[in-house]
Amino acid sequence: MLAAADGASNAAIGRRFAIDADTAGKWRRRFCLSGIEGLLDLPRSGRPRKFTAEVVAGVKALACELPTTAGMPMTRWSCPELAREVVTRGVVEQISVSTVRRWLAADAIKPWQHRSWIFPRDPYFASKATRVLDLYARTFDGEPLGKDDFVLSADEKPGVQARHRKHPSLEPAAHRPMRVEAEYTRNGTLAYFAAYDVHRAHVIGRCEPTTGIVPFTRLVDQVMSSEPYASARRVFWVVDNGASHRNWAAAQRLNDAYPNAHMVHLPVHASWLNQVEIYFSVVQRKALTPDNFTDLDAVEQRLVAFQDHYNRTANPFDWTFTRTDLNDLLTRLGNHNPHTPLPLAA
Repeated sequence: MLAAADGASNAAIGRRFAIDADTAGKWRRRFCLSGIEGLLDLPRSGRPRKFTAEVVAGVKALACELPTTAGMPMTRWSCPELAREVVTRGVVEQISVSTVRRWLAADAIKPWQHRSWIFPRDPYFASKATRVLDLYARTFDGEPLGKDDFVLSADEKPGVQARHRKHPSLEPAAHRPMRVEAEYTRNGTLAYFAAYDVHRAHVIGRCEPTTGIVPFTRLVDQVMSSEPYASARRVFWVVDNGASHRNWAAAQRLNDAYPNAHMVHLPVHASWLNQVEIYFSVVQRKALTPDNFTDLDAVEQRLVAFQDHYNRTANPFDWTFTRTDLNDLLTRLGNHNPHTPLPLAA
């Protein structure tokens, strides 16, 4: 009605509030005929509403409270407990569990769900992350990368198990998914090291008995002794802060062995900016789940075969997270702790 008073047409009101133009016209007519009273709901057929909007809001507000604030030894509410608690608090005299469940299921807030997160503690988070994002965009120190510059995202996937199921899996059938035996025997674990060429979508990887500096160095030797990296002008290795390639000492080892190789560390707890982690998730979903391997040799053969298949068919990841997105994220995170705002990217 306020928009109509400003001279907006029904079509303009509909576009502004995402409603049909006829709906806008209906409410204008009702307001012209009856004033404010015309904006109230007309009498409806059927049983009248039993609970007021205040009661519904009170139940949802309680669902968003931690049970410990009410002296309950629980981490989250169940619908029966919520129904009992709102009656105890006098919000409503009586309410069924199904009514509470229906209200919560229809609401946008799902208080029984939770996600883990790590608040950035690296004081140089923005500058470190920006350097990596620039490399993904083929820029370094404000200059575009050349044709003989390469960006590798490297890490290891530890603890890949050789689990042998005690009964063969059953193929899917009509109205029945694949069935995988729950019991298995453990036949050891290995670590899968991989360097992912960000702009060529090419993976060079190897399997090792365990993680560590020595096996990671073997991956470096394997990559840097092959073309086009051996004769490249610069090869940037984007890595996280894992023990195999942590701090300035690892960067120095890499550069001493291969002067054209440069290690670029991500901020602490920022592996989500490492593109090789996306590749590892593809490996997990497509090559290792569900698993059924007789021994570690079978695991290694699967990983190497999948790597070859991936290199024949893959395209670079459509990476869209930019400096602007990084600053938006840091601003939102800083709002959680306004006394110590996070520095933004330049």
